[in-house]
Amino acid sequence: MTRSRSRKTPAAPAVTAAERPAPDLSFTAFHQMNRASYVRYAETYLRHRQDAEEAVDSTFEHLLRTWDDVLLTENPAAYAWTVMRNKVVDHARARTRRPPLIDEAAFNTVALRDAVDPIGQITESLALFRALRQLTDRQQDVMVMIYLQGMNAPEVAAVLGMTSATVRSTVRHSLRRLREILGPDRTMEGQR
Repeated sequence: MTRSRSRKTPAAPAVTAAERPAPDLSFTAFHQMNRASYVRYAETYLRHRQDAEEAVDSTFEHLLRTWDDVLLTENPAAYAWTVMRNKVVDHARARTRRPPLIDEAAFNTVALRDAVDPIGQITESLALFRALRQLTDRQQDVMVMIYLQGMNAPEVAAVLGMTSATVRSTVRHSLRRLREILGPDRTMEGQR
């Protein structure tokens, strides 16, 4: 009877940046198409460009490491968006800031600039942004992109990995929900 010896496999040698394989072209294209939108969205919540870029860079690092698995998901764009959204929340928590919220956006709206009663408009805008927090994550994302960032339905659809019809439907359902929360005269339709 022979005894089998367990062999230890040698540690893989360190790979230098020059030896590391280039990212998949599909990842490179995905990165180029989405980075600006991701940063803009992250900045809405984190309120600082550098923090937004760090959160988004962390997102793309994660996606690059797992890109083959990402491509196997039913909807890679939607999966990537979820990763990014979670990284933004984690980044805010790591900076011991209050939870990501968009109350500050209430002070930078067209409605406020054109308001006859700026104090009343601030109060109304704050109520609206508090109501937004009661929407689902998807509804919040769509409403922020459409009404605060001025994106159109096809642009939002491309970033979130959904159809333009789904974006429009989400806006309708979100506005209906906001009317329930705020009353029929106070929704984002007046903020646009």
